[in-house]
Amino acid sequence: MAKLELRGVIKRFGDVTVCDGIDLDVEQGQMVCLIGASGAGKSTLLRCINLLEPVEDGAIYLDGEDIAEPGLNPQKVRARIGMVFQSFNLFPHMTALENVMLAPRRVHVKSSDELRSEVEELFTKFGLADRIDNYPDQLSGGQQQRVAIVRALAMRPEVMLFDEITSALDPQLVGEVLDVLLMLKNQGMTMVLATHEMGFAREAADKVCFLQSGRIIEEGPPEAVFDAPQRPETQAFLARALK
Repeated sequence: MAKLELRGVIKRFGDVTVCDGIDLDVEQGQMVCLIGASGAGKSTLLRCINLLEPVEDGAIYLDGEDIAEPGLNPQKVRARIGMVFQSFNLFPHMTALENVMLAPRRVHVKSSDELRSEVEELFTKFGLADRIDNYPDQLSGGQQQRVAIVRALAMRPEVMLFDEITSALDPQLVGEVLDVLLMLKNQGMTMVLATHEMGFAREAADKVCFLQSGRIIEEGPPEAVFDAPQRPETQAFLARALK
């Protein structure tokens, strides 16, 4: 049984079908990269997995439990599935530490001292120990995005979702955020990424899924998808994306 399984997931906005019967398996410890043009459905699919968007049809299994069932508490699911967005969404009036401590303090029944010790360890691990008391406007874009990742990890999730997390960054800052993803992969974190970073997807992913018009058109190991794509739609996209 895969850690995360999607079966026939359909999501519509009005008359527009954004996810059109998506099937996807994500094994424990895998990094799966979703690629495709803007509007292909990548971000919406991640939001459905995290229950930020209700699905019209289909099932989303986490360890065999259908988390898309109506009536389930989404907060319990989101404690198990962390998500990081392209915009950092940090509270400007809070320090980096306060931003990270906010959610786990409410969810995990721990003393502030115990929780702070765990959070400080995460800051150190991701090269932010000297930024813990800085406010967001005192941090670079790359540092803010790393704080956002630390905030998600502080909830101790089992699966992490990343939605184009480098798209708002200056090119010179992209590498430091991608390095964090590689570190998480090496630690065995199960991850699903929507990304335009084709070089990173080719090098780091265990599986690549090409989406078009809300469907997974082609999927497989990165060497198969990038070096020998079978579908003309995939070939056309990569010809443009890899210029």
